Amino acid sequence: MTVVLASETPADADDLSVWPASTAPLPDGDLAVGGVSLADVAARFDTPAHVLDEGEVRSRCRAYRAVFPDADVLYAAKAFLSRTMVRWIGEEGLGLDVCSAGELELAVTSGFPPDRIVLHGNAKSPHDIGTALRLGVGRIVIDSPSEIARLAAAVGPHGRQKVMVRVVPGVSAGGHEKIRTGTDGQKFGLSLTDGTAQHAIARLLTQPQLPLVGLHCHIGSQITAVKPYVAALRRMVGLMARIRDTHGLVLPELDMGGGHGIAYRPGEPALDLTALARGLRTELAASCAAAALPVPRLILEPGRAVAGPAGVALYRVLAVKTTGDRVFVAVDGGMSDNPRPALYGVRYAPRLVGRHSTAGTRTATVVGRHCEAGDILAADVGLPGDIRPGDLLAVPAAGAYQLSMASGYNLVGRPPVVAVDGGTARLLVRRETLDDLRGRDVGE
Repeated sequence: MTVVLASETPADADDLSVWPASTAPLPDGDLAVGGVSLADVAARFDTPAHVLDEGEVRSRCRAYRAVFPDADVLYAAKAFLSRTMVRWIGEEGLGLDVCSAGELELAVTSGFPPDRIVLHGNAKSPHDIGTALRLGVGRIVIDSPSEIARLAAAVGPHGRQKVMVRVVPGVSAGGHEKIRTGTDGQKFGLSLTDGTAQHAIARLLTQPQLPLVGLHCHIGSQITAVKPYVAALRRMVGLMARIRDTHGLVLPELDMGGGHGIAYRPGEPALDLTALARGLRTELAASCAAAALPVPRLILEPGRAVAGPAGVALYRVLAVKTTGDRVFVAVDGGMSDNPRPALYGVRYAPRLVGRHSTAGTRTATVVGRHCEAGDILAADVGLPGDIRPGDLLAVPAAGAYQLSMASGYNLVGRPPVVAVDGGTARLLVRRETLDDLRGRDVGE
């Protein structure tokens, strides 16, 4: 989880830096992840399929606990969630950050303690709020002024629900404009700049059944630099000092969100967790000392940084064709199982597995099977010159925001998730079938 130097050259075929740590080459050009051949996974579970390395997930959870021993680390469930993932996260000592009644119900019915869960959302439905109160969620993050009255009414005069307030600190960060959430002009949170956050806090403090225990901020996603987090933390501590001075309330918690960036291709930067911990810890101590505030308990919410590098997507090549000066490699998946390239322009580094090629490298664009020109999984990547139908392509760094954002487009069905560890592969989430899709269609 350290920063590597950026490179504009095509990824070397032997560079496994963005793959799970357990990844090992096999003699026939295949790769093993978690001690399991990727070609064997494809043969057993078919393609497309998502492979999740249990050991990588657990080691990344432990890395967070090691560098943030005095903080609460919450896994952001929106990155990827399943019953088994809930168990892994709980066993590794992390809490959960959820955004819906569905995520919350899955976690709690899988045995996760509700008091270790935080509920987010800019537009929580009555069902979301009702489920959170019924199950006893630990914190609810207030995202708009109108939510205060709605939540207070749902709690009732004799109830009690701990809350936080999501503040927009005015710090711009993130890998794409659609995932930058730390500045004004987007849908999340309450602005520090125009005073909306301060007014909401004053209003919230008139509701004794909603005790305010801390502030929350999330400045964006796929952030690879420490500086924006430090700047945001400084502003949040400043607001905590003003709350103390104005209302006499010292808040015990500060949630700095997540958005910790990973490398998707060799040579790309990733956020250095050790540097992040050092920067946040130093700034928190200095800012609190300057404001004569006790140091609040820090909370972080990594999702992508835990699940992303642990995942590998497997696709079978269906067609190869040349159009003009471009080579297109079409596979049996696409934007229905990974919409991120179409949404954010994300770039991946697919690799041929399952056979050894001695052909030279040529530039190709890997495209999906869907009826959209934007269904591109990896543009202008280096692949063997003899790539052909039937070949197996593996895409690393595929564990986050792929299956969780998958759709039913063209009714192809969402792929399965297969866990690998210690030489064993087991199914976590089965493939969506035509019967599943047909079962939801109740019309004549």
